[in-house]
Amino acid sequence: MRKVKMMRTAAALALAVGAMTTVSTTQATAAEAATSHGCPSGYVCMYPGAGWNNDRPTHRYSAYGAHNLSNMYGTYRIYNNQTGGATMRTCTGYNGTGCQGYLPAGWYIDKDMTPINSITLQP
Repeated sequence: MRKVKMMRTAAALALAVGAMTTVSTTQATAAEAATSHGCPSGYVCMYPGAGWNNDRPTHRYSAYGAHNLSNMYGTYRIYNNQTGGATMRTCTGYNGTGCQGYLPAGWYIDKDMTPINSITLQP
């Protein structure tokens, strides 16, 4: 009787560990699915040149508001991977002044960043 009880306990423990492993794997897969071209969900990412840079963004932004830029010259691909309809703008002035257009969530643009001094992210 004692041996049967131990076997049941071991089986229950094995089932619990298996279930935890399945949950962890599912969560990791969901997180990977939310990343696109190396850009996590909820972020605006920039890639040097007019391409995806092997899915390796050089700049990532997630907080709403203005972000000042420095030493960014030439063309960059800007990818808005934010959620909930959030947009981003490029601006010729610092601190989000002189902004142009809106890049909707899920879209990208190849842009000459030489005259751009800041970007803004807004809900």
